[in-house]
Amino acid sequence: MLHENLSVNEKNHLCIAGRDTVELAQKYSTPLMVIDEERIRRNARIYKEAMKEYFGDGSYPLFASKALSCKYVYRIAKQEDIGIDIVSSGELYTALCEGFDLSKAYFHGNNKTDFDINYGIENGIGHFVVDNMNELDVIDRIAGEKGIVQGIIIRLTPGIDPHTHAAISTGKVDSKFGIAIETGQATEAVKYTLSKKNVRLDGFHCHIGSQIFDIKPFCDAARLMIKYIVKLKKEIGFETEILNLGGGFGVRYIQSQPELDYKEFIRLISQFINEEVRASGIKKPIILMEPGRSMVADSCLTLYTVGGTKEIHGFKNYVSVDGGMPDNPRYALYQSDYTVCLASRMNDPCDFECTVAGRCCESGDLLQENVKMPKPKRGEILSVLVTGAYNYSMASNYNRIPRPAVLAINKNGEDFTVIKRESFEDLVKNDL
Repeated sequence: MLHENLSVNEKNHLCIAGRDTVELAQKYSTPLMVIDEERIRRNARIYKEAMKEYFGDGSYPLFASKALSCKYVYRIAKQEDIGIDIVSSGELYTALCEGFDLSKAYFHGNNKTDFDINYGIENGIGHFVVDNMNELDVIDRIAGEKGIVQGIIIRLTPGIDPHTHAAISTGKVDSKFGIAIETGQATEAVKYTLSKKNVRLDGFHCHIGSQIFDIKPFCDAARLMIKYIVKLKKEIGFETEILNLGGGFGVRYIQSQPELDYKEFIRLISQFINEEVRASGIKKPIILMEPGRSMVADSCLTLYTVGGTKEIHGFKNYVSVDGGMPDNPRYALYQSDYTVCLASRMNDPCDFECTVAGRCCESGDLLQENVKMPKPKRGEILSVLVTGAYNYSMASNYNRIPRPAVLAINKNGEDFTVIKRESFEDLVKNDL
């Protein structure tokens, strides 16, 4: 199977965390997202323990909330004692609802509003990740009005292209995120920040992209960041306390992709950083990382009920399901790879090639093309695997379709709802 938490039972049905997905679909109806809670906890512990072991005390993971922001996941983050990164006041509010300690939160975003900044400071945000100097001025002003010194780190663009999809590559010089090192603007920003009275510059952040299966881009970014830290120490005497390397470790969506050993990746990156730091003569900064996709993606799958099967002889076949781009827009946006299987008949011959289409009145509403599976029958259950990241968090009500329920299975095999299925009343509750 694609991941070890998936299996096939004696009924020939797909299982996740030992539970029969067809039975879950019958119990809760579809579309339905099913989370293996222990998989999230396992991934969180791998990051937390490996970072402490290899990077040292003070280093820890920050869950990148945008991957899956809901009270349930913040509850897990709180229980596993990891940090979070957030990108909006809505994510901050959701974390507050679970009593999350915001001193372990980092507030990202390339256009934080005055409201965002005020809301973050009022609620004790640990650090803002500053993207530009306009934002810095507002943080300094509001912090001064409240009589505090606010911790910040500056987001830098190291000029690394990790060769992922352009929409998920964020470390290039011309990215909308951060301040470029090679143009000299980063140093100007550091000097300007150090002149402010109401902010405390604790370090730097970089993020080069997502779905990266090779450590070289991370090592290249770390080398450039350490080189820049050395430059600042020599030129202006500033010593960096924190170096946040962002996220981006790849996740296995299809059989041809490797399954990464995150602990080994962290060990190798730490080995590289330790050598660079020793050679440079600077003190080793606290290292932070921001796993999002790699924390939650493989914990989840989505279940759909098959509707029609359309065969266009000499051209292609379509299998339509009761969900689509409203609950998973990633194929429409990025042509993202997914493994699709007929959960009702897992071991039957996969001799029917088709495009899996959603139910929206939109020609681009597709979940995957060139899929091979047993020819589905109306009412059977189809599953898309590895849907824990950027699926529910990007979901919409396009065509006035309610968003699906999200179900979790705990270590005892018990199932429970963590996000209710939207109702028609939910769709119109803000209409006037």
